[in-house]
Amino acid sequence: MSAPVKSTSLQAYRLILYRRALHPELFQVKDRRWIQHADYEFEAWVMPGMHLMRLQYDGLCATELVSAQEDGIPDRGIVAAVPCAGERDHEQAFGEKIKYVCTVQTEQLPETLYGDTYDELLEFGRDNDALIHEWEDEDGRCASILDIQRFRREVHAQSYHLLAQGGLVLRSQSIFEHIAE
Repeated sequence: MSAPVKSTSLQAYRLILYRRALHPELFQVKDRRWIQHADYEFEAWVMPGMHLMRLQYDGLCATELVSAQEDGIPDRGIVAAVPCAGERDHEQAFGEKIKYVCTVQTEQLPETLYGDTYDELLEFGRDNDALIHEWEDEDGRCASILDIQRFRREVHAQSYHLLAQGGLVLRSQSIFEHIAE
């Protein structure tokens, strides 16, 4: 198992896309969900301050990892690595059969606003049966929340990583779409 997230610095966060699956033993997986739906397979993991999602369809694999972890992240199979600071959009094709789109937004909130945002997003996650992992660091309550909606040819996911140190809130919205022949 790798060490816990060492840095909660906004600059350390990256969205990394792979054209292959990653192994769970590389991470501190706290909750997971596996979906077999129509012609695709989808798996999602939530970890402290990070998440991973993988879509497999017709022999192709697309994996999204959002992490501030700097050590132990595989570099084989990387398609793109995008810093998460600020607002970012990214589109990626995986062959001709999987289309991926993601928007990432980060912000650093003052303590009171962070607390209100934390409570609101935790309630949202519980109401929607999202994957949730909560923990505390030296500055307070932290959570990683991954909400997933499946459709016939798409998976939509919203993630929220809330880190008390610095009042960091990282939000992402991802769509994995498979193109039927």
